[in-house]
Amino acid sequence: MSDFDGIIHSERLMLVDFYATWCGACKAMDPTLDRVALAMSDMVTIVRIDTSSASSRELVRRYNIVAVPTLMLFFRGECLWRDSGIVSFDRLRSVIRRNRAISRY
Repeated sequence: MSDFDGIIHSERLMLVDFYATWCGACKAMDPTLDRVALAMSDMVTIVRIDTSSASSRELVRRYNIVAVPTLMLFFRGECLWRDSGIVSFDRLRSVIRRNRAISRY
């Protein structure tokens, strides 16, 4: 847990993907997240949390993850944005760019 807290308190935007290995929508998001990681590596880091893992139960509870995939964008420990379900590359890019501008201040 302390590792995760350290990660989300970064001075960098952190996109957290709460997923499950059995989830079809989560698998469908993989290419989009890979594309974001490549295209926006200077703006955001992606962290993936497998909600079906016993080690993630506390995080699932803490962030009230009731659907997967759930994406959360953090900066300095604050959640700036959250959405569940399939999110397009264009939407993610827009959210990251908008919040990157905010995080510069």
